[in-house]
Amino acid sequence: MDPRRRIPRTDDLLRMPAVEAAREVLSEQVIRSHLQSVQESARAGEIAPEAVADTLAQKLSQAPATSLTPVINATGVIIHTNIGRAPLSDAATAALTKAAGYVDVEMDLATGLRSRERGAGATRALLAACPGAEDALVVNNGAAALLLATTALADGGEVIISRGELIEIGAGFRLPELIESTDVRLREVGATNRTHLADYAAAITSRTRALLKVHPSNFRMEGFTAEATVAQLRGLADEHDLPLIVDLGSGLLTNDSALPEEPDVSAQLAEGADVVIASGDKLLGGPQAGILLGSAAIIERLRKHPLARALRIDKLRLAALEATVNAKETPVHQALHVDPETLRGRTVTLAAAVGGRVVEHVGRVGGGGAPGFPLPGWAVELPAELAERLRAGDPVVLPRVHQGVCLIDLRCVPASLDSEVAAAILRARGAA
Repeated sequence: MDPRRRIPRTDDLLRMPAVEAAREVLSEQVIRSHLQSVQESARAGEIAPEAVADTLAQKLSQAPATSLTPVINATGVIIHTNIGRAPLSDAATAALTKAAGYVDVEMDLATGLRSRERGAGATRALLAACPGAEDALVVNNGAAALLLATTALADGGEVIISRGELIEIGAGFRLPELIESTDVRLREVGATNRTHLADYAAAITSRTRALLKVHPSNFRMEGFTAEATVAQLRGLADEHDLPLIVDLGSGLLTNDSALPEEPDVSAQLAEGADVVIASGDKLLGGPQAGILLGSAAIIERLRKHPLARALRIDKLRLAALEATVNAKETPVHQALHVDPETLRGRTVTLAAAVGGRVVEHVGRVGGGGAPGFPLPGWAVELPAELAERLRAGDPVVLPRVHQGVCLIDLRCVPASLDSEVAAAILRARGAA
């Protein structure tokens, strides 16, 4: 008899106690998807028909509610875009969980009426951390913040920008295309490597609505270069009554001694920017968010623009952002300021445990922050073939593969996880 005839019927499987228990946490379509997958495995001869029920029960008991897989970042890149950029602090994670239920995001509890103070807590936290700003607005990401600023301030007109700042970031995303997706046109001035204040001045016409300066977050230009400063552009903007927009990107609110050359929001505001744009999930170390800090008049124009509604941020990230700004420090800050001797000691201990070799390794900020700026440190060097096994393990350990070797950098790994990393490496070695 064809063994496939012994595969349990769908109705019988759906009445299993394991399926009933799974219905407490999984939807019916998810359960049926797992059921069909197991039946297909039996039809293909991958499992015996008699193993279908037990295999289904095991799958359902282990089925996650999300397909996202936690990763231990052992690359040495702090803000790694491919694995979600900045990890949240404990305070931000707790705030996000607290906001998952009903919260007074748009309600005045004293009156029981709708409030217009959505995001007020995050705004207060940002203004306290960046006193140079008069007001703040938060939208769903950095690109949205730039789109809102240019659209609200230059709709139907032109924005002047240096050719050296027409940047493309990850996945082929080009800022000029974003800006010109609305009724705004860019007026490119200067040369790729040198743009002077006079270039901006010569380009101003009756159609000019704003000046835009963009931090080239993913690259550096060296050699025969020149650029107009924010202070210089402020004077020109005042002469022609134009707003000055600065897209900083990296999310550094104030100067950080670990990154002496990285521009910060406070400095740009002090030099005269009307509005500065930054990302929440980069050097700030919080959730994905587009932060706009600047003059009260400009922020109010942005807040009232119809596009602001389409780009607004949700309650979960508002809560996490407020907690991030108010917290003492974040995992990003810890990784950036890790004690060199402590890091070396942990690396030596790991190498001894797994049979690796300690080598010098330069970490990076990543995510468009401090491009090219080195973060000296150490890593455990292992055979390159272990990288694939580590990425397929449980937990997943993401190493760096460089020049034919697998490197484990503990800069971004909490010390409490060192033993898990060691165990994962030993399992990967044992699978050889």
